[in-house]
Amino acid sequence: MSISKHLIITSLFMSLLIFHHLVEANGPNHQISSNNGGGTSPFVAKLDCGTACAARCRLSSRPNLCNRACGTCCGRCNCVPPGTSGNQEVCPCYYTMTTHGGKRKCP
Repeated sequence: MSISKHLIITSLFMSLLIFHHLVEANGPNHQISSNNGGGTSPFVAKLDCGTACAARCRLSSRPNLCNRACGTCCGRCNCVPPGTSGNQEVCPCYYTMTTHGGKRKCP
């Protein structure tokens, strides 16, 4: 019985030590960002594309089309530029995505 208790305590301690090491590896000033330009990382929070695209497309003359295109771009890039237009350089993945015709896909 004491061997299993010792094993459980040792396992728990090792797990906490590994978790602490992973947190420290990201640095004390590490911030989770949803504006990562399309990169994937397990430490990056998933952006709420519906809310972000609603804000982006609120002044569009074709809001359904804008929301659909924005949703696709947001899903692939996990970012939406701030404001209702422009600022695409903030999110390189969003900015460089094009349609089959060579036009920019993302509003």
